[in-house]
Amino acid sequence: CAMSPVAAVIRGLALAALLVLSPVGAARQTRRPNVVLILTDDQDVCLGGMTPLKKTNALIAQMGITFLNAYVPSALCCPSRASILTGKYPHNHHVVNNTLEGNCSSKLWQKIQEPYTFPALLKSMCGYQTFFAGKYLNEYGAEDAGGVSHVPPGWSFWYALEKNSKYYNYTLSVNGKARRHGENYSVDYLTDVLANMSLDFLEYKSNFEPFFMMIATPAPHSPWTAAPQYTKSFQNVSAPRNSNFNIHGKNKHWLIRQAKTPMTNSSIQFLDDAYRKRWQTLLSVDDLVEKLVKKLELNGELDNTYIFYTSDNGFHTGQFSLPIDKRQLYEFDIKVPLLVRGPGIKPNQTNKMLVANIDLGPTILDIAGYDLNKTQMDGMSLLPLLRGDKNVTWRSDFLVEYQGEGYNGSDPTCPGLGPGVTHCFPDCVCEDSYNNTYACVRTLSTSWDLQYCEFDDREVFVEVYNLTADPHQINNIAKTIDQEILEKMNYRLMMLQSCSGATCRTPGVFDPGYRFDPRLMFSNHGVRARRFSAQTL
Repeated sequence: CAMSPVAAVIRGLALAALLVLSPVGAARQTRRPNVVLILTDDQDVCLGGMTPLKKTNALIAQMGITFLNAYVPSALCCPSRASILTGKYPHNHHVVNNTLEGNCSSKLWQKIQEPYTFPALLKSMCGYQTFFAGKYLNEYGAEDAGGVSHVPPGWSFWYALEKNSKYYNYTLSVNGKARRHGENYSVDYLTDVLANMSLDFLEYKSNFEPFFMMIATPAPHSPWTAAPQYTKSFQNVSAPRNSNFNIHGKNKHWLIRQAKTPMTNSSIQFLDDAYRKRWQTLLSVDDLVEKLVKKLELNGELDNTYIFYTSDNGFHTGQFSLPIDKRQLYEFDIKVPLLVRGPGIKPNQTNKMLVANIDLGPTILDIAGYDLNKTQMDGMSLLPLLRGDKNVTWRSDFLVEYQGEGYNGSDPTCPGLGPGVTHCFPDCVCEDSYNNTYACVRTLSTSWDLQYCEFDDREVFVEVYNLTADPHQINNIAKTIDQEILEKMNYRLMMLQSCSGATCRTPGVFDPGYRFDPRLMFSNHGVRARRFSAQTL
């Protein structure tokens, strides 16, 4: 059979690498483990997002560990992906939204952050061959930032989507050269193209070095284009009618309160249709996972390979009468699936520890044997949890931060709302605004399951939720919770908003080692002075 263009490129680069490698006896037995990271786009876990993935559950979750409390520090694609790559909170990598102005794949990002991402360290310091395929950052390929000829440092093989998720009619950067795809399912459907590229890499890569693969699918992001064989699936499925579905977001930030309740029948029909189509697109991801695992097994490499499966953020469909989007502070937007299988991980496990996507970089570097003390990462290695180590000291809280997006002018869909809002629906329900800028401490300890959030607006609006009593975050208890707890959470938020590296991993409010000095509260250097949005890029 004729070799595919991708396979030819991979084989050529792999052969070139072999020329500079000395023979290694029993290389597969002695080298570091391989790592595969599968990253979906906008896949929730709170609203049933994992339900369609039967093969993925069988091949990863049931063969390894499911983290039940996995989160992202920012519920938006570009900041979240930057956190994965750097192991840092947004206030440290400075990617604040999906625009070039917000540092998404900007020249500044390329200069300051890209050389120190974990794939760059894997390649330069750990001797890994690295492979990327799929959506990178939302503004990747923008002409003002080098176009698709820019290949970030650290990637041996680079097949990156230009800009945001699509399924057809897109451009890939193939090691810096543009390749245009059309709308022929058999050769262009992006999820399948990524699967085939991944299989080609596994077929033709060097067998003398460990490898890292990052496969970033478009699914289940809009425009929710399913493969033709799956367009009739889930015909009777609709969005979950949880207790926070189609209700008014009372006592919440004004952006949530402005949603129309009850939603119109057309809005509900729209979000049900979107929910169904999202599931349909995930069936192709399920196929990708199956093909990948079978190929690793055929190659004799499955037992020495860690496979991570996660998403860049969650999603909502009708919660608090917000039609569809992400970027809010609530569990449905910040909580994501995280499944891992690999060497030393026992099957059919669940773990309730509080983990975040800033932990992925440190974990993968730890697997590769890199000294984490040499990094500036904010996250923690999950390797002790994966191995099942006893008496592991772990975090009880982490930081969530988001800088709202809004137009300088009025949104054309809803001119009556004035400037500053964006992502508005025809019935003038808007999903974002300039002052939808917030920071939260999400706490999960033996005694508290709590979320404390402050908005950077004129009223410094506060939302607090006790998720033990109120898992769907319906009742904001900011005005009734104990004042001492409120003050401690405010102080802890200030600390986390200015943390870096090890200081991001200090004891939380309810940990035995926590120290609180009330004299530091509400000083001139208090919360307003440390606002996330005030940080300069």
